[in-house]
Amino acid sequence: MPMINIYLRQGTPAEYRRNVSLGIHRAMVDVLKIPQDDQFHIFHEVSPDNFHMQPVVFGLRRSERAMFIQVSINHRTAAQKAELFQAIVDSLRLFADVPEEDILMTILETARENWWVAGRVVNPATGYDERMNDALTGAEAMS
Repeated sequence: MPMINIYLRQGTPAEYRRNVSLGIHRAMVDVLKIPQDDQFHIFHEVSPDNFHMQPVVFGLRRSERAMFIQVSINHRTAAQKAELFQAIVDSLRLFADVPEEDILMTILETARENWWVAGRVVNPATGYDERMNDALTGAEAMS
């Protein structure tokens, strides 16, 4: 059950936020093999007075459309996280026309036992939702 917080400047159109959500979710499904219905995205539109960022960060110009994405998940390997970062960048470019320079991301990891939601069934051997085990097994069989 990944929890995604997206922080952006106030005034973004609803369609743009839907496309951002679609892009992030597509990357999560593709890379982490989460179930399609496992989507929890919270948008935080922040007034310009409360969204302070230098116009050039790490030598790259950032626009007024810059966003900060905070992904909360249980432990993943460094390789999986790197793949997820790239997949989110690629999906946001495709679905919402967001340039790479306007995306800032972080992953917050928490222990599996710190997550709860009604209806979720966790396999005690893996710590993942049972449906993910099926998806992961199928993906491994295809490789």
